[in-house]
Amino acid sequence: MKTKIYSLMLVCAAFPLFSQVGINTTSPTATLDVNGTLKVRQTPMATALPGYQILALNQGSTEVYAMDPQVIINATGVNTSVYTAKKTTGISLLSLGLFPGGFQPVNFVAADRNIGNASYFTDADGSYNIQSTGVYAIGFAFRYGSGLQASLLSGAPGIGIARTRSGVSTIIDSRPFSGINLALAVNLTLSDSSINSLYSFQANDKVSFGLVDSGNISVGLLGSSIASFYIYKVSN
Repeated sequence: MKTKIYSLMLVCAAFPLFSQVGINTTSPTATLDVNGTLKVRQTPMATALPGYQILALNQGSTEVYAMDPQVIINATGVNTSVYTAKKTTGISLLSLGLFPGGFQPVNFVAADRNIGNASYFTDADGSYNIQSTGVYAIGFAFRYGSGLQASLLSGAPGIGIARTRSGVSTIIDSRPFSGINLALAVNLTLSDSSINSLYSFQANDKVSFGLVDSGNISVGLLGSSIASFYIYKVSN
């Protein structure tokens, strides 16, 4: 009986000597090295991020690490699609045959950008190049001349956004300049307009910003006009 007790004591004393335990492996490289899948039948639900960490797998070493959730939030918080540009001088309209009749893009170039990757823009046709399929937020604003004309512009000129996909261009949105009639036959055109909305695009689409019914626009007033746009991806 004493022999059995001494043997048990020796076994228990030996446990601390084995600092690494392997399951399905004879050469563990961590305190617990599991060579196989893992199932957890029940886990309690955390109701908030503070005070908790996320477990992440290192794909190189296959070790599991604790990670602060804020690290993931910071890593995904950079939106590389963001692009803004503004043009206050030298505005002209490009004459390109690929667009629907009456639409002419503003001669934006990459040098007009305030924020964004210059490689996403094509100077030749003034277009932003969609990098990945998804939903994008777009804002386009244009002030024609002083923003107020002393007479109504003929036709229905305004601003527009065009999408070119596989060589085919389509106007996806537009806003006309507004005209009002006042007393004593005074006619005014409010030539300051903007578009702000969400649009679906495919990778490699080209987005252009310009004027619609541009044949009724006075080239002389373009020199004192202001144009700006922004675009960024909001969802897949």
